[in-house]
Amino acid sequence: MTQQTQKIVALVDGSLYSASVCDHAAWISQRTDAPVELIHVLGRREAPEKQDLSGAIKLGARTALLEELAELDAQRAKLISHRGRAILEDARSILDKAGVTDITTRLRHGDIIEAVAEVEADARVVLIGKRGEAADFAKGHLGSNLERIVRASHKPVFVASRAFQPISKVLVAYDGGTSAMKAIDHISRSPLFRGLAIHVVTVGNETAEVKKGLEDAKALLKAAGIEAESSVLPGQPETALGKLVEEAKFDMLVMGAYGHSRIRSLIIGSTTTEMIRSCKVPVVLMR
Repeated sequence: MTQQTQKIVALVDGSLYSASVCDHAAWISQRTDAPVELIHVLGRREAPEKQDLSGAIKLGARTALLEELAELDAQRAKLISHRGRAILEDARSILDKAGVTDITTRLRHGDIIEAVAEVEADARVVLIGKRGEAADFAKGHLGSNLERIVRASHKPVFVASRAFQPISKVLVAYDGGTSAMKAIDHISRSPLFRGLAIHVVTVGNETAEVKKGLEDAKALLKAAGIEAESSVLPGQPETALGKLVEEAKFDMLVMGAYGHSRIRSLIIGSTTTEMIRSCKVPVVLMR
């Protein structure tokens, strides 16, 4: 399967972010001609609970109660499946209205990481909302599934913002690491970024090595027909990048999922986590 026909995998959970995930999937599909696969995962925590509520009651009553609980469990499982199908149908209708014609839906039981692993070989990008249904908005918590997917996925992960806004101006955070280089290479090859204004930035001191890295990144993009700007920002990435996104009104941030940390396979880099949490624009993460 060539990159041009690889699908966009969009994870929808019925949360506030689901509509935004669909809108962003439609935008990517229109620019790349890629089909969209919508996936809703019924997690293990949504399976009927196996707990004995009967207590120390008489045998006949206990048997009747257990039968009633089993029936309630079956009804609950059916309702959860119906809800999952309704979420997928709502998501499909958003894509239909946006003009996307090649749409598939999949309702899956089990773990979301297993679901992504099954389909990501044929995916060009995995879309997920910044927060899921259970996230605590007041405390700014990221969805736990988001962190797990970024750790596990070998494809770009597109983290949708709360609402879709037209995208024309893209900031690329470049630290010279492997995942940052992959991000530049991906941008140079993908039709998604054609015609968008690209700005490559490194945060830190403007050394000769840093300047050469930026020039190399610009040269790779130029060879692909993309004229990018570049700059070096003083300060710490967590604050400098977020401030630049807001003040210069960038519509999207692209960055490596991890920096040079040796423990990158265990945790998401702190800069990455902070950028996802604080940025009000979509973030595309490359491993």
